[in-house]
Amino acid sequence: MASNPAAPEAPFVPSQRGSDTEDGKIPTFGFASRRTDEGPWEEWNPSADTTRPVRGRHRVGKQRGGGLARSSTVLGVGVIAAVGGAGMATAQTGKPPVSISIPDLPSVGSPFTSDDSDDEPQGSPNALSSVGVTPEETEQGTSDAGEALRARIILQAEQQKDQAEAKVQQAAQDAAAKKAAAEAAKVKREAAEKAAAAKKKAADEAAAKKEAARLAELSTQYTLPTSSYTITSTFGQAGSLWSSGYHTGLDFAAPTGTPLKAVHTGTITEAGWSGSYGYRTILTLDDGTEIWYAHQSSINVSVGQKVATGDVIGRVGATGNVTGAHLHMEVHTSSSDTAGIDPAAWLRSMGLNP
Repeated sequence: MASNPAAPEAPFVPSQRGSDTEDGKIPTFGFASRRTDEGPWEEWNPSADTTRPVRGRHRVGKQRGGGLARSSTVLGVGVIAAVGGAGMATAQTGKPPVSISIPDLPSVGSPFTSDDSDDEPQGSPNALSSVGVTPEETEQGTSDAGEALRARIILQAEQQKDQAEAKVQQAAQDAAAKKAAAEAAKVKREAAEKAAAAKKKAADEAAAKKEAARLAELSTQYTLPTSSYTITSTFGQAGSLWSSGYHTGLDFAAPTGTPLKAVHTGTITEAGWSGSYGYRTILTLDDGTEIWYAHQSSINVSVGQKVATGDVIGRVGATGNVTGAHLHMEVHTSSSDTAGIDPAAWLRSMGLNP
């Protein structure tokens, strides 16, 4: 810092109070007479060389070139030192390196000056953004940024590929699970159907066995109306031979005189001539079922007589509306109409096979 020259001593002006000098032109200020230590008075005009400067204050140099203030040079120098010492900043978290750019400060001079002369230090001609960075480092930073971008693109592509593969794999797993569930449901359904079929089969077998036992029991209680026969006409058969237009019974063709037997225990409720039926006998069973024996050649029982299974009640003949010797058998139940029911079916229900 430049030192300021000392100002010359100002001449001391004598002062007198209330009196005139010898020539009568010097006013008085504070003393009645001239002091011996006072010198001769003369006029003093302050100038730049004689005025004592104000201590502790300095004028700031002019800013040149329209840049930042000279005081910012200190901050710029600090940033330059930091960048020059650490080099180009590089990413540590996978991001590309970012160059530090600092505004160029051309023609920045000293922050302090003692006069208005133009002989003050000028700013660095180089941009601060390039201080401490070599071309190799700049190229390396650009290359690192490109590699980082490339790596990130590859990572994103791999992530998208992994997501697509995971989606496909999940869809395959869902399809497999759905297929497995369908297979399990099918197996379960088939097992249930098989179990139901087996149960039904077992029930049917049990029912058949029970029915067979029942029929076997009934077969000892029931018997066919005759033996050595041939079935010539069945129930419901159509033809002009019958007045109703169809056959109402079951015909057992056998030689005349073949014995006719009671099919089950019952009571004789009719015995005699009956028009187109010829000689007819009606056996009423305990449950109310009526068994009609028609076209007999002879009758061996009377009305009201109790008979047992297998008792002879008459013989085969050809009386009435017939074309040959045979037994015309009809079965009437309390719920049937005048035509009766199929005698063959009724005999089978009793364990007999006509």
